[in-house]
Amino acid sequence: MLSPGNLSGALRRVEANRGAPGVDGMTTEQLRPWLREHWAGIREALDAGTYRPSPVRRVVIPKPGGGQRLLGVPTVLDRLIQQAIAQVLTPIFDPHFSGASFGFRPGKSAHQAVRVARRCIEDGLRWVVDVDLDRFFDRVQFDVLMARVARKVGDRKVLRLIRAYLEAGVMVDGVRQATVEGTPQGSPLSPILSNIMLDDLDRELWKRGHRFVRFADDVRVFVRSRRAAQRVLDSVTTVVEQRLKLKVNTEKSSVRHASQAMLLGFGFFFTRSGVRVRVDPTAVKRLKDRIRVLTSRSWSVSMPCRIDKLNQYITGWMAYFRLADTPKVFKGLDEWFRRRMRQIRWKEWKRPATKHRNLRRLGIPERSAREWAMSGRGYWRIACSPVLARALPNVYWDDLGLKGLYPTWHRFKTTA
Repeated sequence: MLSPGNLSGALRRVEANRGAPGVDGMTTEQLRPWLREHWAGIREALDAGTYRPSPVRRVVIPKPGGGQRLLGVPTVLDRLIQQAIAQVLTPIFDPHFSGASFGFRPGKSAHQAVRVARRCIEDGLRWVVDVDLDRFFDRVQFDVLMARVARKVGDRKVLRLIRAYLEAGVMVDGVRQATVEGTPQGSPLSPILSNIMLDDLDRELWKRGHRFVRFADDVRVFVRSRRAAQRVLDSVTTVVEQRLKLKVNTEKSSVRHASQAMLLGFGFFFTRSGVRVRVDPTAVKRLKDRIRVLTSRSWSVSMPCRIDKLNQYITGWMAYFRLADTPKVFKGLDEWFRRRMRQIRWKEWKRPATKHRNLRRLGIPERSAREWAMSGRGYWRIACSPVLARALPNVYWDDLGLKGLYPTWHRFKTTA
């Protein structure tokens, strides 16, 4: 864990990930100079087993579906040490994890999980068991987790150090609060520890011959009938609560037909040519909410700046959702999106004389340009008018560098 090569790799990873400072306020840019002066003492404390991690800084973020997610931001020094531990644990544990586990693993991705789920549905397993682990990261019992880590790790100093991170506590409003359960979500150690904890569930499902997909604490089991799905949900609940000492949220766990099931922001639909992938409607709603913010008429920024921000968001969103087979949906979103852009441009022109001059410059006949320039209709209504659609067509926005959802999706599909 403390070898120069492993530590150098961990330091580069922490610097690349950046992130906010912990309770001590030190940034990732300040870490390397600080280590040159203080690392010898830290290394000595780690060797002696006397190093004590700092508490994490509590951060509360809203969940997309409601509620709150509690994150802990460790100090950059603790992120370095945790990353060094994770880099050593991964080659020990990861090769033995189930092939149906896709979350936070080298060479695994959410897209792979969705493709496996689609294959299960294509094979006739059209009932999906959605197992929701209630506050998984906050409920993991330390003894249960450490027993599973100790199955493959014999170094007591490393085990004590991992335990120290679990028990480091959180800083809330300047007061340190002890932690008695839960993994440090938001830290480099959290992903590997969560996979170690849930590996027993994977093994049990595999032993029973089930087809399933797990991404961190997102679990989906695929079966052929509704009755079988209900039996599986009951049996999985027993394993989770009795063996892993966790809790299944019975209100959010469900049995659904594949056409209604969602996984990692994706859903599924059936066509004559087979099972296809679509975007979860809640993800589309979040997309539209974000675009509304970026295309707000009250946001006073230049058009190049606005387009730059929109392009960044659309490219990132479509890079993830490029797996969807719904070009018509993306074309429809583009129509709505460009209408919002047209109303921004219409507001920017402000005065009737400016509107008239710009409409004429963009090829609108004199009579129509004068009529629409003097119109008292609202921005949103004008944005849908034939005259503005003709004055500001798709090619106009293409020339300004604006990226649409459908063209971005098509580019990702053709280059995949």
